Parts: sequence; C-alpha cells; structure tokens
Amino acid sequence: MKLDEQILPRTNSSCRSISKILSSNHSDFTSDSQVKILSTQNQTSLSQPNKPKPITKLARSLLSIISLPTLLRTCRWFVTPSGLIPSQPTLGRKVTGTLFGYKKGHVTFTVQEDPRSDPVFVLELATTTATLVKEMSSGLVRIALECKIGTRPMKLFQEPIWTMYFNGKKFGYAMSRACGEYEWHVLSTVQTVSTGAGVIPVDAKSKKNGSWEGGEVMYMRGRFERVVGNRDSEAFYMMNPDGKGGPELSIFLLRI
Repeated sequence: MKLDEQILPRTNSSCRSISKILSSNHSDFTSDSQVKILSTQNQTSLSQPNKPKPITKLARSLLSIISLPTLLRTCRWFVTPSGLIPSQPTLGRKVTGTLFGYKKGHVTFTVQEDPRSDPVFVLELATTTATLVKEMSSGLVRIALECKIGTRPMKLFQEPIWTMYFNGKKFGYAMSRACGEYEWHVLSTVQTVSTGAGVIPVDAKSKKNGSWEGGEVMYMRGRFERVVGNRDSEAFYMMNPDGKGGPELSIFLLRI
C-alpha cells in the first residue's frame, strides 16, 4: 500500500470523529446562546435602574421640602437683612426746611428731601411765630432739641417728645406729629418755592370747620445743610442763597 493511500483514510476518520463531537447545528447553537445571554443582560439592566448619586438625591430632597417662595425670601434675607431696610427715604446732605405757623400759634418745622417730596420730619415747636420773627431780626437763632434714649430703639426722627431750648433758654417741649391737612395745605401751597418767606391765606372751608386757627399763615423756607454726627445727633444749618451775610438759623437734634 502506498503512503498517500494510508493518509487519506486517517484524514477521513478524523473528519468523521470531529463531526461526531461538533454537531451540524453548531453555529446555530452559538448564536442562540449569545442572544439568550444578551437578552438576560438587557432584562437585568432594565430591572435595576441606575441609582442616583448622593448629591442629586440630597438636592431633590431639599427641593421637595423647601418651596420656591420660601427659597426666594431666604435669598433676599441674605442680600438685604430686614434690619437694614430703611422705613423712610434716605436724606442727603442738602434738604429743604420750612418753618410756618399762625402769628399767635406755634411754629411747625418740616424737613423734606426736596421742595416737592413728602416730609420725613414734622415737628411742632414750643415757640410762637411772633417770637421766632422777633428773634430772627437779631440775626441769630439757635434751637436745640433734646430727648432721652428710650428702652426701645428707634430712628432719631421718630422720637415723639423733645425738650426745646431757644437761644440758650428752655422753652418747653416740642412734639413730633404726622403730616395732617393743615401741614399738607401749607407745603402744597409753597411747593414751587425753593427759598423765601411770605404769607399764605387761610382756606375758608377749613377755617369754617374750626379745625384751623384764624389769621394768615407766615412761612420761611430755605435749603438747609444737614450734618449727621451719629445716630443720636443731627444738625440743620440754613443756607443763604446769595452767599451774603444774613440771619443765621440752626436747629440741633440730640438724643442723650
């Protein structure tokens, strides 16, 4: 027997043995197995979703507890503390001051940011208009107002009662008051006047009701330089518009 005839049968038997170990549907079995494995993995991934990170979970918990309006109010609290919010307009270095009253009545002193703005301070002084005019003719008027520090903190303009000293003499008590119909009538009448003095006719209707005193209202209006010492002291110095010498009027507020 030749050599190549001996090799061929061995090769055929080898192929037959291999065919017995690996079936004819070997490739199909492999594909099915891969599909089953992939399907199992997909089901596992769907049944177990990705867990949220701790930071994301904490943020969601906070948002579910804190509402949006509450969060906005909290942000505003951080930006502007409630204790620093002013209850009245902030005054500058120059303000408008007006002194007015009936000839035999008490003088009222008002402070405005400008001639047309709302008054931030209305004070009824203890002196009469006639006495003020007489002292102004001497060329020097100094009004000192003192009050005691109370148990409840408040702004200087909100103090209700002041002890008044007029050119060094004690003149009684001055009182802070709200801007009423009488004060509004005077301020609205002279709102176009920045500096000057004059007489205002009394409104007939108000005079008939008896709510105002009789006679004409005298007024003096001008720009005042406001000097702030601290939270317990301020001063107002009347400025002469022409820069020349004239009567000096100074009003001091002191809380002791």
